[in-house]
Amino acid sequence: MQLEMRGVNYELLDELKEHIERRFRFALGRFMARIERLTIRITDVNGPRGGIDKHCRIAISLIPKGVIMVEATGDDPFVLIADSAKRARRSVRRSIERRRRNHEPLSLAAD
Repeated sequence: MQLEMRGVNYELLDELKEHIERRFRFALGRFMARIERLTIRITDVNGPRGGIDKHCRIAISLIPKGVIMVEATGDDPFVLIADSAKRARRSVRRSIERRRRNHEPLSLAAD
């Protein structure tokens, strides 16, 4: 899994980068073989004006195909990342379960 982090109008400090990597590796660790790339972009929407202005957009590229997008907004980047990681885990799990249900071979066993 390739992990890419970007800050738009927002500097990602080393402490926040470590938090991002730790949270997403924990949240998505069991799905690593199914994830090709994880892109996390944090934007400071209002700049220095303050308020609920951090926006997190996550793009998860799955193997063999498909992209899952997760977005969230908040004021504390650490809480925002933790919540986004949980939402990403749920979305990836649902997507993988859906694929398994739709592509399961039919049983040929006779009753």
